[in-house]
Amino acid sequence: MPPTVIPLWPHGIPTPDGVIPPRETPQLQLYPVTSATPTGFVVICPGGGYGGRAAHEGEPIARLFNAAGIAAGVVQYRVSPHRWPVPQMDAMRAIRLARAHAAAWNLHPDRIAILGFSAGGHLAASVAVHADHGDAGSADPVARLSARPNAAILCYPVISFGEWGHRGSRNNLLGPAPAAALVEQMTLEKQVDSGTPPTFLWHTAEDEGVPVQNALLFAQALALHKVPFELHVFPKGRHGLGLATDDPIVSQWSALCVNWLKKMNF
Repeated sequence: MPPTVIPLWPHGIPTPDGVIPPRETPQLQLYPVTSATPTGFVVICPGGGYGGRAAHEGEPIARLFNAAGIAAGVVQYRVSPHRWPVPQMDAMRAIRLARAHAAAWNLHPDRIAILGFSAGGHLAASVAVHADHGDAGSADPVARLSARPNAAILCYPVISFGEWGHRGSRNNLLGPAPAAALVEQMTLEKQVDSGTPPTFLWHTAEDEGVPVQNALLFAQALALHKVPFELHVFPKGRHGLGLATDDPIVSQWSALCVNWLKKMNF
């Protein structure tokens, strides 16, 4: 069955970066499950260097969680020429929508995870460390709800915009000459605190696209702030593997991730 398409901004797409909305509309593609009780929900952010969104990191991941009895949604967030904070706004809006429609979608509003691959991992991690708890005075009831996820899943993520960062992702998100303060703000291992949600991370040691140091730096920051996390580094494997169905070692990440979520009652 195809997903249900939910516009993220049905009453007008905000453009704080001044870029006219592109041909596509930012949306959430909803993959529900049938359950007698409310389920957890995973908001999925495909990678693509903030310049695109990889299809193999979207629907197949949602179907994986569906098979485990967990609902999911793929965020078709805006990418370049849009700049920060537009992708983050779209991802946070998806979380708020899940909470706003929790009863209708049979979701538990306090079991919302965000998952991302590569630059989508940077997006997911930025929401994990920067998300607000909602604007109580907003006229929009969705905007009053928290965008803070209850868990984060980061798959070969871009984390740093420093020494180990991915220059293409940084340029697409922040532009060619960003202010130093903004680069620091979006160098995410420096933004972790005790309020960062529990996190599952995986990477491969030989990833040449996004060095494994990105996952290690974030895990180190989580440990420093005593945030629960689970980290898996597989010795072999290129960047961008997705489910890694052709690799019997790396493909274990999906079962490990589902088990991790189940331990948190997702």
